[in-house]
Amino acid sequence: MSQSPLIPVEEAIASLLAMAQEQRLQESEPVALSEARQRVLANDLVATLDLPPWPNSAMDGYALNIDDWNGQPLAVSQRIFAGQAPQALLAGTCARIFTGAPVPEGANSVEMQENVELMEDGRVRFKQPLSVGQNIRPQGQENRAGQVLLQAGKRLGPFELAIAAAQGCTHVPVVRRPRVALLSTGDELAEPGTPLEPGCIYNSNRTLLSHWLSALGCEVIDGGILPDQPRHTRLKLEQLQQAADLILTTGGVSAGDADCLGEVLRECGRPLFWKLSIKPGKPLTVGYFGTVPVIGLPGNPTSALVTFGLLARAYLLRIQGVEDVTPLSFPVNVGFDWPKAGNRREYLRAKLEEGRAVLYPNQSSGVLLGASWADGLVEIHEGCTLQVGDTARFIPFCGLF
Repeated sequence: MSQSPLIPVEEAIASLLAMAQEQRLQESEPVALSEARQRVLANDLVATLDLPPWPNSAMDGYALNIDDWNGQPLAVSQRIFAGQAPQALLAGTCARIFTGAPVPEGANSVEMQENVELMEDGRVRFKQPLSVGQNIRPQGQENRAGQVLLQAGKRLGPFELAIAAAQGCTHVPVVRRPRVALLSTGDELAEPGTPLEPGCIYNSNRTLLSHWLSALGCEVIDGGILPDQPRHTRLKLEQLQQAADLILTTGGVSAGDADCLGEVLRECGRPLFWKLSIKPGKPLTVGYFGTVPVIGLPGNPTSALVTFGLLARAYLLRIQGVEDVTPLSFPVNVGFDWPKAGNRREYLRAKLEEGRAVLYPNQSSGVLLGASWADGLVEIHEGCTLQVGDTARFIPFCGLF
């Protein structure tokens, strides 16, 4: 595996998406709407009925046929509530109608109740000019039967699930969950709830990534913590490759004596690239162990966060069939100076305050607290400097989740 030059971020993402295209999941399953949030639609959702199914009133008011009206007060011949089937409108009358109720046959206009006068004899006087179709939602205004409402590959959020429910669906076909084996590496790691030995730290990466993976619709296979032993690492990878669509690891991917995962992948696997032109996150490693893709994230918490959010996330969405995997981003003015240009793409934890991005004071890759404080990441390109008021790309964390 070549150690130079560093792989540009865009090139690494393109390579991962090409891998994902080859590994696209083909199996699907029907899932109840209540369980389908954040899953990926396997087939197009096609409308089976018009919405609305019939013309309905957009207001509480009175329905009439203005072609049958010459300005005189009209008697009210029926009252129509939502959920009722109306009678055809009697000529020379109007109908009291409520929001969402079907417009009766023969009516072509609805006037809101605020613009009418109720006379003592029960008739209704219309005080303003009327027009055909006013305050009437036509049949099929939202969609027609046979129309594709949602395309395959769409991630299902509350809006999409509501669209399916409006068609009477109880289940939707979704791509099966990717099975991701999640491994942590390092003799220094301890499980929360166990005694902390000298020189050790608690493992936070597994908690961060397991929740993030679940939010992306993945099934997490907990591979535990691997000691810094190449033989043990190789045996664990051999075991997990039988059950996983992806092996995702944190730590052990650099070139140190204790970085066993990178060593095993280079000796027993098929590495594709190693070392990314990114900060934090340079030691990212991508390749195959047998036929199973491996994404080796750095061990520092913020390095793992950044590389998962920008690269592994894109891979996991694409294997489920999502085409647009680019995270939400937008330009912001910065509220800080960045006078020293770097030779790697940098991602800084920042909060939006009064329209400007301000930095968390400690940008160390080992500090996770800044992610909770921040709203997202400010991207600084290679060779660039910034001054207060300059513009930079901002990637909100909400867009990564």
